This record gives sequence, C-alpha cells and structure tokens, in this order.
Amino acid sequence: MSQSVLVVDDEPKIVALVKRYLEASSFRVIQAFNGKDALLAIRAGHPDCVILDINMPDMDGLAVARELRKNSTVPIIFLSALAEELDRVVGLELGADDYVTKPFSPRELVARVKAVLRRTAPKAADPEESVGEHIVRGRLDLNLVERTLTIKGQPRHLTSVQLDILALMMRRPGKVWSRMEILERSSGPAHEGYDRTIDAHIKNIRKAIGDDSEAPRYLETVRGAGYRFMDQDDEA
Repeated sequence: MSQSVLVVDDEPKIVALVKRYLEASSFRVIQAFNGKDALLAIRAGHPDCVILDINMPDMDGLAVARELRKNSTVPIIFLSALAEELDRVVGLELGADDYVTKPFSPRELVARVKAVLRRTAPKAADPEESVGEHIVRGRLDLNLVERTLTIKGQPRHLTSVQLDILALMMRRPGKVWSRMEILERSSGPAHEGYDRTIDAHIKNIRKAIGDDSEAPRYLETVRGAGYRFMDQDDEA
C-alpha cells in the first residue's frame, strides 16, 4: 500500500501543486485547507507524513503542530513563507522534522518527504547490527529498529531527527559533539542545515527525557564547544 501524505495549506493552488508532484511519486494525498480540518484528517486518515503551512486563519500551523505533538510522532514538514532563522527554530522546537520556505521547489519538497520517511521507517532486524541499534544508558533505553525511547519502561516521544541525535550521543558518552558535527550526522541529505537547529532539538530532547539544562543528568552543554552525553551507570 502506498504511503499517505496530508497536505495542509489555505491556498488551494499550493495544495493542488504539491498533490500533483506527490502523486507522481506514488504517494496517496490527503488534503486540508485549515488547521481544524487538518487535525480531523490526521485522526481519521493516520497519514505517514504531514506537510503543514504555518500562516493559516483561525488555527495556524504552529497550533496544529503543538496539538499534534501531544500524542503523535507523525513526521511534520512545515511549509512557510516565514524564512527567518528564528521562525525555523520555533517550528523545530514545536517538533517539526523539517522546514521548507516559500517559494519552494515541488521536487525538493517531495525529496524531503522521502528523506523524512526513510529516517522514520522501521528497520528490519539484523542480528549482526542489533547491538548497535539498541542502546541502553542508565534509565534510557533507545531502540533504533523500532524507533522508540523508553525511560524505566515508560515511552517518551521524540521526532526521528531527535532520536538520531540522541543515538549519536548515547553511542559515545563523554565525547563532546560540536553543533555542526551533530547536524551533519543526524540530518538527511535534503535537510537545509544550520547549527541553531541543534539547539532547538536538544531543548526538545531534554524536555522529553526530563533533563534540566542547569543541572543536567544526561545532556550537558559544553560552552563554546557543543554538547555531550553524560553516562549515568549508577542510576536506580
């Protein structure tokens, strides 16, 4: 069965354009033209990915993402005319997996959808790689095959990029990773990278795992250098 993508924009011409290119790549497209209908479509259709405009009347895309992230990890790609770095950081802090600015290339947008879906797709279990795909540090149990994170058995929700960042750092506790290193190793090839993106993702990871930036248990900020994962072998 083909994967489905929900396209949400209050401009029908943009929805039609994106729909045409997605269908040409064998995606099934669900359409919505405002935030409230988007939430209804998500609950009814369970899309594999959401392309979400930000500037919409009544309920904007940021509000939709905020509501969606309460109980869903479906990949979100913001599509917006807001091109400032701060706007992108805000979108990523709300749990978006990618951010595309208008005007945009439909082909590039489709490529980004494919990249996000590749990162979030469950991987077939390989006995030779199972150790590397299952990482346990202290209370944190990260399974990259199932794309899940639990703390003392309780599930925590992270986006695909955030899972990749956490896995990167958990594999080498104590190593200081620069923002650019994290960006290069955790982003898909279509991702438009800039290092402040990492600050937004780290903030969300800390929130999900209950970590305090002032007194970190897991993710420590190394001023002027980047971040490192602090192993906690003595946790009960």
